[in-house]
Amino acid sequence: MLNRRTLMGSAAGLVALPQVSFAQGVGERRLVFIFLRGALDGLAAVPPVGDPGLQRLRSSLVPDGALPLDATFALHPGLAALLPWWQARELAIVPAVASPYRDRSHFDAQHLIETGGDRPRAAEDGFLNRALAELQQPQGQRLGLAVGSSVPTMLRGATPVASWEPQVLPPAEPGLIAMVARMYAADPLLSRTLAEGVRAATMAGDVLGETAGAGQQRGVAAVRQIAGAAGKLLAAQAGPRVATLDIDGWDTHTNQPNRLGLVLPLLAEAMVALKAELTPVWRQTMVVVLTEFGRTVRPNGTNGTDHGTGSVAFLAGGAVRGGRMLGDWPGLQDGQLFENRDVRPTVDLRAVLKTALAQQLGLSSASLDQRIFPGSAAVRPLQAVV
Repeated sequence: MLNRRTLMGSAAGLVALPQVSFAQGVGERRLVFIFLRGALDGLAAVPPVGDPGLQRLRSSLVPDGALPLDATFALHPGLAALLPWWQARELAIVPAVASPYRDRSHFDAQHLIETGGDRPRAAEDGFLNRALAELQQPQGQRLGLAVGSSVPTMLRGATPVASWEPQVLPPAEPGLIAMVARMYAADPLLSRTLAEGVRAATMAGDVLGETAGAGQQRGVAAVRQIAGAAGKLLAAQAGPRVATLDIDGWDTHTNQPNRLGLVLPLLAEAMVALKAELTPVWRQTMVVVLTEFGRTVRPNGTNGTDHGTGSVAFLAGGAVRGGRMLGDWPGLQDGQLFENRDVRPTVDLRAVLKTALAQQLGLSSASLDQRIFPGSAAVRPLQAVV
């Protein structure tokens, strides 16, 4: 179904899902990035219950009913839907992970991660857009998809990408598209952009069905809808191969246990909905879950946490060699914390991102080190994850 929002998006050149074959080197592989904006507390999501420092430093924030993963780590009960993934070896977890950024500003941290630099403002286009540029893409093809109300920085740049969000406006009046097409007929650029948008919307409507744009739902239902739509579009033969999805609500300065009890199930629901729609190609799929930084080890005065450093990342999917923790755990004992307040990072987040781009999309070390993450040659991908 073509709606006004899709029409306006296509006029801006953001919506385009033409039905063409995909470039060699990508094939049937899918890659999804889920950005948890606001800074997830990795110590709560994947608590190191075997570390004696956990209870000593933050007893009020240790979740009840945590699900054991190994001798050291457990899974927050809000992520219980992902425990079968761990048991099936479709989920790997990277504790104590952080970008090179250390100043704890949400805005700068997110921008640095999404642009792939080692300092804020080093670039303006996104690392994922530059990665897509490294793949063979026939003219008019869109390998990248932003799911949500806007295209995130990581996907912005010279390489055209698609976007989709649930419909919130009524459908266009009959004949409107034909009228606009006549208006644009004399302008090659506008007429071509409109045609691509119509093609994109038609495909999205065919794939998602009439219910895909229903209402302004909230909570679990809304997350399930959006993630499921992403999965459907990725699973389609003519669909994209790389997608991004944002989930907000992780800045837990107050009453953290209750707030995480609400948002962690949203993350699990999103991932379950993705898998359900990607079942035919799940064995070729990787999902990367990341956040801008972690939280303080000690609670603040309102039983929340403040901006920290090391957090956690997830690598999931049928393509992942999971059921294991990746990287080193620095510990929570005296002298082991970063600046005596945060989890000390032992894995550079760029290593996780490089792992996905190298092992899932087949990008070379030269591309990753020089163009996608400039100046990062010393940061090596994790080994044998896919």
